[in-house]
Amino acid sequence: MHTHKAGLQYTDAPRLTVQHELVETQQIIDVGPGTHAVTTGYAQLGQINDFDVGVWEMSVGTMTDIEADEYFVVVSGRGTVQVLAQNGFAAQNQKLAAGAVVRLQAGMHTVWTVDQTLRKVYFTPSEQ
Repeated sequence: MHTHKAGLQYTDAPRLTVQHELVETQQIIDVGPGTHAVTTGYAQLGQINDFDVGVWEMSVGTMTDIEADEYFVVVSGRGTVQVLAQNGFAAQNQKLAAGAVVRLQAGMHTVWTVDQTLRKVYFTPSEQ
């Protein structure tokens, strides 16, 4: 019996089309200059074992979030992710730019400030 493995999968992450949606009002701290809303979007690329892999993007502005376990690599844009001193996590700030690799932990309360549309490739446990 001969088994075939799936072929090579390629995605041009910086150029992938990502559909954005408005961020919920209670999460928005500030909108970017010249804009009226903060938006995010994602495209799931696939899974590896029990992990989802995808591309996530945020427009210019500032919003809050509560994180899931995740590793991500910034592929374009600039900003900062601030971890708030809540749920036992120490307050931290991390500048984000292309090439940054960051680990977030479930339950972190964060503030995302994006100065130039930020795009990242993420790896996070599946919600099965």
